[in-house]
Amino acid sequence: MSSVPEGEGRDGDSKHHRASRDEFRAQVQARKADFERQFEAGRAQFDQAQEKIQARTGRNLIGAILIGIVGGGALLLSLLLVKELFMLFAVVLAGFASYELASALRKGSYLVPRIPTVIAAVVAVPISYYGGAGGQLIAVLGGILLVTVWRLVEQAASREVRASSAGLLRDLAAGAFVQGYVTFLACFAVVLVAADDGQWWTIAFIVVVVVADTGAYVSGLTWGKHPMAPVISPKKTWEGFAGGAAASLVAGVLLSLFMLDNTWWFGLLFGAAILLTATLGDLAESLIKRDLGIKDMSSWLPGHGGFLDRLDSILPSAAVAFVAFQIFG
Repeated sequence: MSSVPEGEGRDGDSKHHRASRDEFRAQVQARKADFERQFEAGRAQFDQAQEKIQARTGRNLIGAILIGIVGGGALLLSLLLVKELFMLFAVVLAGFASYELASALRKGSYLVPRIPTVIAAVVAVPISYYGGAGGQLIAVLGGILLVTVWRLVEQAASREVRASSAGLLRDLAAGAFVQGYVTFLACFAVVLVAADDGQWWTIAFIVVVVVADTGAYVSGLTWGKHPMAPVISPKKTWEGFAGGAAASLVAGVLLSLFMLDNTWWFGLLFGAAILLTATLGDLAESLIKRDLGIKDMSSWLPGHGGFLDRLDSILPSAAVAFVAFQIFG
């Protein structure tokens, strides 16, 4: 009967364990390298897709989604928890949007004083909330008066901002336009929220705007070939509009039945009306930016541009939602 020396047995076991350990490490390294290759390949494909989307739309998709989630969450919290919190939300949006538009107009040689413009927009929010539609009108007219007087004082007191009579009239009209376009339309949402159950109508019309915009975005990105308004907005297509229309009509019916406690046919009317105002609002702002020679109102919101670039569809839709609430609410 043969026997193996004790030392040689331990050496054999050690070699076997080392070989097994080395083989295990090699397998781990191979799997790690394979995972890293797959990860890099996936990231490269994602980056390519992101570049194609950004080249097609001119937007950072990831940044736009993150900003949308944060903004939408803050909006819902303000509407569902304490309605008065919506005033703070509206103050921020109206203040920034009015400042952006006043600044953009100055690039087009319209001397719109920004300080009174922002003050008027901010003050109009609580006045509209507690004063209703009458307070809204008074606040906007007071804002126009404040901006007009401020500009006239600038004209009289400073040589640096002096303009001709025609230029001064253009400046005054531009200042009034900011109050009418941003403050007046934004305050429709404020008055609507202040009404009994008005927060649900506010959520409903904003959801329809977002759904229409998303449907148009996806449909236009996938099938868009025929420009809708090539001079004003070259990237907006009829295919995108059709996708947005389908999405907004479905959303309108669902929201009417399950949120607004209304009829299906009202949901169709509501969805169609919001679709039209959202589209016209988007085109109107695109026309303003085209005339001023700018791409975005600002760069404060990554993937979106400025605050007004996100409110362009919502502002006119707020007026339609308010009218719908007065009639059907």
